[in-house]
Amino acid sequence: MEVVVFLPNWVGDLTMATPTLRALRRYFGPATRMVGIIRPYLGDILKGTPWLDELWGFTPKSPASSERFWGVVKRIRQGRFDLAILLTNSLGTALLAALGGVRKRIGYARDGRGWLLTDPIQPPRQGRRILPTPMVDYYLRLAEAVGCPKEHPLLELATTPEDEKSADGVWQRFGWRPDEQPVVLNCSGAFGGSKLWPVEHFAQLAQRLVDHLGQKVLVFCGPKERETAGQIAELAGRDQVRSMADQPMDFGTAKAVLRRARLMVSTDSGPRHMAAAFGVPVVTLYGPLLPVWSQNPTQQAIHLMVEGLDCLGCGRPRCPLGHHACIRRLSVDRVYQAVEQLLTARERQAA
Repeated sequence: MEVVVFLPNWVGDLTMATPTLRALRRYFGPATRMVGIIRPYLGDILKGTPWLDELWGFTPKSPASSERFWGVVKRIRQGRFDLAILLTNSLGTALLAALGGVRKRIGYARDGRGWLLTDPIQPPRQGRRILPTPMVDYYLRLAEAVGCPKEHPLLELATTPEDEKSADGVWQRFGWRPDEQPVVLNCSGAFGGSKLWPVEHFAQLAQRLVDHLGQKVLVFCGPKERETAGQIAELAGRDQVRSMADQPMDFGTAKAVLRRARLMVSTDSGPRHMAAAFGVPVVTLYGPLLPVWSQNPTQQAIHLMVEGLDCLGCGRPRCPLGHHACIRRLSVDRVYQAVEQLLTARERQAA
């Protein structure tokens, strides 16, 4: 068998697809060649995992012709794939698989692409409306359509020795012991401003974690949130609070750093799924998106939302009403209490 898998385009979604990749590899076995088609910048997230034999980059505006649309079509044709599994919902990826001559093409019949699939799967609906479904289950349903038996929904990632060496360097620059496990505060939010908890709230939470719980704190961020992470650490005004603002930002380092966390407090963004894939408990601060999309029963997690808002769950990257109340009204007290609860549970589990 020659199998090609079209992988999700977001950090969190890609991490939530790892149980599906595990299921496919177990089902097809080591003799099957499995190729993943992925946004090139996401490749390092899966580095160190054993499920895919190759990763091919695809981005329409890539300077490399092999990563643009027709370049990928050519590679797929040359690969003579028996099966394509489309974890993406886009029309474009269905066209890639069809034009690439893949004999069997399985994916959800969405965005007008059902006619391009040989085995279209209908998404769960209530009338014409697509039902909110945890993405872990959404992807696993495609694996079951292929023939895979039920798979445990545990998220899973891996680090390489190079990743760990880079994280060692971060710890050394902070003056931390190699076994130090900080509480990580994740302020990233590529989705938009509607998911961002105020900088002042993060800083106050960091102060409490240091002053009342004796924790070291690491402010995590993506490349576009370096300034925000630096502001949080500066406002906290504690030597025990450090940020990743001036540290390496590659995914390998990020994985190794998150693997060492004692606990994470995060906006509803990709890094929280990466942390969960290493068994790190996570307190998630939800804004415009409902928790159902990213739920996973295997995680040690507390989901926090503001209650009583008529606009809750609007799904907009920018608040159409201008107040961002769904995220800004989450109090520091409430988040701190959730952190205490998870830390206590972890200590009891360890004991």
